Amino acid sequence: MSDALEPVLVSACLLGVECRYDGRHNKDGVLERELASRGQRAVPFCPEESGGLPTPRPPAWIERDSAAAVLDGHSRIVTDSGTDVTPQFRAGADAALALCQLHGIRSAFLKERSPSCGTCHTHIAGSLTPGPGLTTALLQRHGITVTGIAGRRE
Repeated sequence: MSDALEPVLVSACLLGVECRYDGRHNKDGVLERELASRGQRAVPFCPEESGGLPTPRPPAWIERDSAAAVLDGHSRIVTDSGTDVTPQFRAGADAALALCQLHGIRSAFLKERSPSCGTCHTHIAGSLTPGPGLTTALLQRHGITVTGIAGRRE
């Protein structure tokens, strides 16, 4: 029966997977129930782990400008100590897009305030800033609808 459900990409941390940078999760039981009631099947994904970063890992942010600037090669994603993690973030974003294309996924529910998954807010130069994270920006460029979820709703 689950094959008949529409697949949607969901940040794995929103489904209770302990994959956040600090090793915790943002399980959102409300989201899980809403997806089930709409006939949607969550496809869990963590772009940062998929890109090869460990959990836990140092906090990271877009160095300057925007996620679009990173996608276009004009900015980077760096850790709080200045280590360039752009290749890992980009690999994770590319893997998210490939997964969506493989499974015909047209919508995603991603963790707000993340340098990967943020939709309305992300971290740029160490501060919370309006705009999407890298994975969200790439998915949106390819016509995938992304909804930001704060997480931790019961």
